[in-house]
Amino acid sequence: MSEKYMSFFDHLEELRMRLIISGAAILLVTAVAFFFSDPILKLLLLPSGGLQLKAFSLLDGFMIKWRIALYTGIVGAFPVWAYHLYRYVSPGLKDNERRAIFSPLLAAFILFILGALFGYYLLWEMIRVLIQLFPSEVQFLPAADDYISFVIFFMLACGIAFQLPTALLILVRLRLVTATMLRKQRKIAYFILFAFAEIITPVSDPIVAPLTVMVPLIVLYEISIFAAIRIESGREKGLQSDTSV
Repeated sequence: MSEKYMSFFDHLEELRMRLIISGAAILLVTAVAFFFSDPILKLLLLPSGGLQLKAFSLLDGFMIKWRIALYTGIVGAFPVWAYHLYRYVSPGLKDNERRAIFSPLLAAFILFILGALFGYYLLWEMIRVLIQLFPSEVQFLPAADDYISFVIFFMLACGIAFQLPTALLILVRLRLVTATMLRKQRKIAYFILFAFAEIITPVSDPIVAPLTVMVPLIVLYEISIFAAIRIESGREKGLQSDTSV
């Protein structure tokens, strides 16, 4: 049956099929990652400088491995579930909207990995500073669950933050945002980026640490402006060539 004339129940069936495939991909990668959770945990522990994590519940051992494996599964299966999400919504989009969304998605995964690696790099200094903030009268007992949650949250936050060019370029391709608008709103954008950096960097230094996160985001914002100019320039050349024919 043609996608144009699919009934409501046909759409539900297609959604069910794509959810099953996406879920199966996530579970498969999660299952594989579960068996490698110990080496992954060692990598996550490296920025701590040798902390000996402590567990306070009988189920913590399983839950820690499961959490590490699940997040790895969601990220690792991104090409599969992102493709099926795109394929499900694409019939309702115009040709230019399909191109506007599909092209940036190809770079989204790479940008996420780069952002997560950047967050991992920042953790080395951040964890050291956070440990030094404990007064001598307080004995720090690092709970395994809290540590894993903090590290994964920070890496995910940095990975999501690096999606800035993807989101902006999709908006530019859909003609919802222009390069001129991005240039005019620089001050507001920089303030929002600084506020975001303040939120995800829980250290006592309110300036240097957030700026370390903010600088690459500003670079990505400026790259997005440059890319937006190129997109609009190509669009104008296409219109001129069409009118000259």
